[in-house]
Amino acid sequence: MVNFADVLIDESKKKNSVLVVGLDPDVKFLPDCLLKNVDYSSNESISDAIYEFNKIIINAVADHVVAVKPQLAYYEVYGSYGIKALEKTISYARSKELIIINDAKRGDIGSTSAAYARAFLGDGAISGDMVTVNPFLGSDGYMPFIEAAQENNKGVFLLLKTSNPSSYEIQDLKLENGELLYFKLAEEIEKLACKTIGVNNYSFIGAVVGATYPEEAKRIRETLPHSIFLVPGFGAQGGKAEDLSVFFDVSGNGAVVSSSRGIIYSYMNETDDWNKTTENEMQGYINEAAIKAKEQLNEVRFSSNR
Repeated sequence: MVNFADVLIDESKKKNSVLVVGLDPDVKFLPDCLLKNVDYSSNESISDAIYEFNKIIINAVADHVVAVKPQLAYYEVYGSYGIKALEKTISYARSKELIIINDAKRGDIGSTSAAYARAFLGDGAISGDMVTVNPFLGSDGYMPFIEAAQENNKGVFLLLKTSNPSSYEIQDLKLENGELLYFKLAEEIEKLACKTIGVNNYSFIGAVVGATYPEEAKRIRETLPHSIFLVPGFGAQGGKAEDLSVFFDVSGNGAVVSSSRGIIYSYMNETDDWNKTTENEMQGYINEAAIKAKEQLNEVRFSSNR
């Protein structure tokens, strides 16, 4: 079977892009054209609007992104109807030949993690191609995901150094030997990744490393030469394209960079009365924002000054 890291890199080369767009639908940011028939007392009605919003995003970005990344919380909040919207979104993204990264951040004891792994890396309706995993319960929490990914020719991104401001409270704890917790975890990830590399010298076992920590990423890259990084925090969270060169190898591979709010709600910055934005206008603004982000990232990863 093809290592999924190679699938991800091949798709990146085909589209000349390392951009991932997050599908984080928040109803309070949707314009009137998507809400005119919504019954706010009905989760089914709201979930229908979410799916229509996602379709607009996918249509706008499909030619310019390597993957879409549904954030599970925005669907789970609406119960079974929200999950149905997620299922339909994943199916629609597949029809556009997009890679799906479920941003689920799951992790539990062994038997439960195995069940989560089947849900997100199997062949079910909410299964994607990759999933984010919380490894801080230990190896019996994340190994079921790695095993399922290997069995099903898919991939995982283990949380390592996340983009949120308080990540240091746990991830930067100093161990008895003076090392930081997340570097110890990086060493453990590399033990697995170096044994599962594909033709591009990367493993299907990736790591989440926030765009807001470029200095830390430099050392993490040295420790994890065989893991593709999923890089959140670019754009609205403060991560700047010019700081991201350390995430990539000399060929411009080794990372995919996620942006959510800065792209999917870009129409909110284009007019004073964004609530009146039409669906066609939304698609145009989102398309322009995706192209701009892709070009910014390409300029950095292919810069002759790297």
